[in-house]
Amino acid sequence: MFKGTKVLDVHGHVSAPPTARNWIMGGFSSGHVGESPYRRPAGAGGGGEGGGGGITPESMLEANKRHIDYMDARNIDVQVIGPRPFMMMGWMQRHLLPRWCEFTNDTIHEQVKNFPGRFLGATMLPQIAEAADLSNCVPEFEKGVKEYGFVGTYLSPDPDGRHNSPGMNTKYWDPVYAKCQEWNVPVFIHGTNCLDGRIGHIPGNYQVGFVVETFLASRILAYGDQFERFPGLRICIAHGGGALDRFITSSNHRIPRGKDMTNLYFDTCLYDVDYLALAIKQWGVDHICFGTEAPGSGGAVRQASDHAIQAGVGTTSDNLLPVLDAMPTLSDADIVQIVNKNPMKVFPGFAQAK
Repeated sequence: MFKGTKVLDVHGHVSAPPTARNWIMGGFSSGHVGESPYRRPAGAGGGGEGGGGGITPESMLEANKRHIDYMDARNIDVQVIGPRPFMMMGWMQRHLLPRWCEFTNDTIHEQVKNFPGRFLGATMLPQIAEAADLSNCVPEFEKGVKEYGFVGTYLSPDPDGRHNSPGMNTKYWDPVYAKCQEWNVPVFIHGTNCLDGRIGHIPGNYQVGFVVETFLASRILAYGDQFERFPGLRICIAHGGGALDRFITSSNHRIPRGKDMTNLYFDTCLYDVDYLALAIKQWGVDHICFGTEAPGSGGAVRQASDHAIQAGVGTTSDNLLPVLDAMPTLSDADIVQIVNKNPMKVFPGFAQAK
């Protein structure tokens, strides 16, 4: 809570036990994987009563409880969880990808069922970069919304990691955009894997890919016509949109404020205090949604030397609420806008969490 207001986090990821990855590893090694164990009838092995892919209900519950404890320590009331982006692996063989999406969505659904007051789900879709469009993603999207009650969907700007997907303003994306508008759920844009050989020597090179792809997506969408085709579509971009403007506000190289920005939002998953403050300043409070990825990549402990603002020192960098509270440029009303009103506007499904 923040001064009596619920803190709503738009950026979280599923906390399935590590054994969940063994399921797709079996597919990689054998060249085949069957139906998600969660979707098999009761008594068919691994389904029905829950569990599958090496996951037991007990191990899933234990992992989910750790996630809850982590959120509680950071005063996060409700979190939207989706796939772990570096595990989306959209480059995989096309006959394996839909099954992996199904299994991942099933684990997200299990976590939501375990703690329905704390988690809301967002789908992973079998994006195929070379397809004519994303029509193949519609059935899994609709299953997530209709049957699982998911409140959003993840889209990767570059699912193959090879920079070969159409720009996010193009009609290639329209089948999913149309469904999002129809069902009143947003798109959450997150980078995934990066197979660019130039950066293969960099540890965690996928993080570099996140920056590149979310930056390109933010610019492509800001100048695109997708909101003219789908005026009810809402899009939130992870990690503050990847990168910020280096130009002054009067420069013609900078995105004009008000240029198709009404339905475009950015999260606060930026752990450097100066960078976070500048992102809020550049995008504007009305376009910022609270997002932490907790637990995720923000596990480094904030040091006293990191910034003049001492809020959060001695805790992990994803403990962002005290950082926002200490920013002299933000009023209490601004913080409430960021941690509650904007997330609710973008993800109205937050109202489901009781």
